Amino acid sequence: MKYQLAIIGGGPAGYTAAEMAGKAGLSVVLFEKNNVGGVCLNEGCIPTKTLLYAAKVHDTALHASKYGVNVKEVSADLGKIIARKTKVVRKLVLGIKAKLTAQKVTLVQGEAYIQDAHTVRCGEELYECEQMIVCTGSATFIPPVAGLDSVNYWTHRDALDNKEIPSSLVIVGGGVIGMEFASFFHSLGVKVTVVEMMDEILGGMDKELSGLLRADYAKRGVKFLLNTKVTGVTQKEDGIEIEYTCGEEKNTVCAEKLLMSVGRRPVMSGFGLENLNLELTARGTVKVDEHLQSSVPGVYVCGDLNGVSLLAHTAVREAEVAVHHILGKTDAMSYRAIPGVVYTNPEIASVGCTEEALTREGRAYRVVSLPAAYSGRFVAENEGVNGVCKVLVGEDEEILGVHLLGNPASELIIQAGMMIEDRRKLSDWKKYVFPHPTVGEIFREL
Repeated sequence: MKYQLAIIGGGPAGYTAAEMAGKAGLSVVLFEKNNVGGVCLNEGCIPTKTLLYAAKVHDTALHASKYGVNVKEVSADLGKIIARKTKVVRKLVLGIKAKLTAQKVTLVQGEAYIQDAHTVRCGEELYECEQMIVCTGSATFIPPVAGLDSVNYWTHRDALDNKEIPSSLVIVGGGVIGMEFASFFHSLGVKVTVVEMMDEILGGMDKELSGLLRADYAKRGVKFLLNTKVTGVTQKEDGIEIEYTCGEEKNTVCAEKLLMSVGRRPVMSGFGLENLNLELTARGTVKVDEHLQSSVPGVYVCGDLNGVSLLAHTAVREAEVAVHHILGKTDAMSYRAIPGVVYTNPEIASVGCTEEALTREGRAYRVVSLPAAYSGRFVAENEGVNGVCKVLVGEDEEILGVHLLGNPASELIIQAGMMIEDRRKLSDWKKYVFPHPTVGEIFREL
């Protein structure tokens, strides 16, 4: 079986590359050991956002009286929420399969093993290819905590399929995944504690806005233990006891459930990657050029495996660039304006540089910041809720970074990302006519 392109991994990078290459007329084989869509569609981006939207609807109903609407009784049925999540995922997976079929992509369900740059084995079958894209994604990282292997802890996958609301939950890790689950379970009435090793949640996001989000959730009852390291866990009759240290202090916290959410690591073993003898970066990930090509000609590495940006939308763009290069088209990957979003309620989103990064680099900048209340639409739809629009501007007035706190930050951040990617200046926003009233109009007020 001979193909022009073999793709290892059917996540966002893999299925995007397969569809594009197939549409361009290449013969394509796509290997996926689980379901197409990868972690993002099956146990990440889409299912978590489905749950978070249910929680948002629940929150809206609980606080409807702020808007003059009386809702007599509000309750959440987690079983039905999970069932809807499963239905949404199934629908989207079928949609991706239909697209691949339409472009005559051969989908092979099974574990692929790379024998060399032009040969892939799956089961007893051998597949030959002219070029290859490897995008095996990432897996949950579980730290070596004493006693962890003897307790019934959750990973994000377990939390997504759980159908009973626990009374209390400790989340180890205050990153994106940890905070989104903290938001979801808190909305359903769970007593939530977040344990984070760093001095602030959401490392990599704007520290000021991350602190504001944390303060907001702390007021609602979520407990945060910052600068805190988990040293051991013990299974008890009524739950799990978590031992931790904070400076010189040692203490414990107990909860019915424990969610481990300390990050993800690229999947680099188990599929023959070592047979390609690829050059690695200092961090141990696969080194690629601006076209996502590795040190071996004809072998491209997209998504989490190259370790540049462990985000689904980055992987999609990387796949496009790789396929364009295979097709002989001019294109190059840019990481100048990769947006990051945390779908808590309220949302927080960032694109471009943070103050911390600019300070480390010694680059001059100034901060232009406005409360979200400068937008009439925001005030109309967010009773008693605050938000922030923060822009970092260079000496020449070029926009270097934009950070938003407040709904719908996830839908607005691309406007800022386009300005950063095109090296536009702060005053350029005033050249555009924004529809009124919209939250995005706040960019014209800066």
